[in-house]
Amino acid sequence: MFFNIFKYTIPLDDWIALAVDWLVGNYRPFFQAIKMPIEWMLNGINDLLLWLPPEIVLIIFLVAGWKAAGWKVGIFSFIAMAFIGFTGLWDETMTTLAMVISAVFVDVLIGVPLGIISSRSDRFESVLRPVLDAMQTTPAFVYLVPVVMLFSIGTVAGVIATIIFSMPPIIRLTNLGIRQVHPELIEATYSFGATQRQVLWKVQIPLALTTIMAGLNQTIMLSLSMVVIASLIGAGGLGVPVFEGLNSLQVGLAGIGGLGIVLMAMVLDRITQALGSGKPQE
Repeated sequence: MFFNIFKYTIPLDDWIALAVDWLVGNYRPFFQAIKMPIEWMLNGINDLLLWLPPEIVLIIFLVAGWKAAGWKVGIFSFIAMAFIGFTGLWDETMTTLAMVISAVFVDVLIGVPLGIISSRSDRFESVLRPVLDAMQTTPAFVYLVPVVMLFSIGTVAGVIATIIFSMPPIIRLTNLGIRQVHPELIEATYSFGATQRQVLWKVQIPLALTTIMAGLNQTIMLSLSMVVIASLIGAGGLGVPVFEGLNSLQVGLAGIGGLGIVLMAMVLDRITQALGSGKPQE
């Protein structure tokens, strides 16, 4: 007879629950302080997008697509966003766009500096790498429970979950892009008397910009996927018709919500890819 080594189990689930309860009980004001600026930013962007006439928003997408990637992408952006509006989901689309903008702004604000620090310190990168691995491989639904406990339900909680879920690509690719800058270029810049800050802003970041923009593109795509899942905790946007359609088996409702997300993802993907490549994509 073999001895069952798994007869005794580690009560990890209880430890995690106790840790989250301890955080909620002792640091809830701290988490509410984190929530407030995100809530202000989200509400401001959402109110602005809903206040603007749809025609103005469509023209903005037309011009942005045209300037970034050429007239074909500009026209496609206009038609795609107009089509979403004709499905009756314009307000939900603007809420989703506000959530994505808010999440990506915070991701860039935090992720790019972390990527720069990682590119300069192998030790910091080795510490950060397993954290990013965990963030990228943890199922999206797992984020929802601690986020709800720490920040309650609602659209802001959905944005916070989206920020955490979508941050790793911008950190990793900022780090990778700066590390790929040829050392001889950096040495030559230093030899002309440039400071470390000047080397960073005038050499490393411009040369790494294509890779950084690829990270931004992936962050936007992950944000769009997460805002749908965030509808499970009360977040608004295009995830709501998908969730309601799933609950009531209304395939049409879920279909138009999913189609809206796909079209918005395609528009944002084409524009950010063109910005990253530095030339229009015809």
